Amino acid sequence: MRLAAFFSVAVAVAAINTTQDPFEQWRGPEAGHVRGPCPFLNTFANHGFLPRSGKYITQKDLADGLFNAVHFDANISHFLFGFAVGTNPEPNSTWFSLDHLSRHNVLEHDASLSRVDAYVGHADVFNQQAFDETRSYWGDVVNVESGTASIISRMRTCKAANPKYSLSELGEGFILGETAAFISILGDAQSITVDKKLVEYLFQNERLPTKLGWKRSSTPFTTDLLLGNLDKVRLEYNKQLKSTLQRKRSGGFHLNGMVHHWR
Repeated sequence: MRLAAFFSVAVAVAAINTTQDPFEQWRGPEAGHVRGPCPFLNTFANHGFLPRSGKYITQKDLADGLFNAVHFDANISHFLFGFAVGTNPEPNSTWFSLDHLSRHNVLEHDASLSRVDAYVGHADVFNQQAFDETRSYWGDVVNVESGTASIISRMRTCKAANPKYSLSELGEGFILGETAAFISILGDAQSITVDKKLVEYLFQNERLPTKLGWKRSSTPFTTDLLLGNLDKVRLEYNKQLKSTLQRKRSGGFHLNGMVHHWR
């Protein structure tokens, strides 16, 4: 009897601990909740690192949520919040909701890795066909080269299908930054490589891939680290672009404005 009671208590304690662990507290959006075009922010809301409703996200909410979920330092969160709050149609707002991010050509952009263009359909909803094209360029391990190849492929496909295709310098910068970020966050930020299965799991489920063995990094993900990895993606992008696409702008594609804000 004592042994049975011991095991009962142990199981109960384990259940409580699991319930209190936000990495295990995944719930998809409910009625009245909103989500947006960013798989990571949707994922953080699904885990409760951000408000589960996806609404009224303040700078503190974003900073705390990104730190607790993936160990982002405050500088990155403050930078991202500055862009995100600009999508709120309410003037001088101090918060944003995830669905605000779906405003076309503000932060949401054509040639998404996992969404269709706004001209074609719902740019804020995961699209398996778009993502299948993206991941077809990845091997078992995603790196700078294969990540960049998928970006250029999506640009080519979307430009051919969308007569109103456009991509601002900021949108282009975010595409490259998103790729540098998902590889670095889910994989090895030093070698800039990641297991393809981890990325597929997060994009398709909007859930952190802890069941596949992923863990939050014990070291901070800093602005300098992200900028360094973004620059490596940018260099590879420019290299591949020379042989696959004609440049639209005489000066090429640059991230100087974006990097200026980060610095």
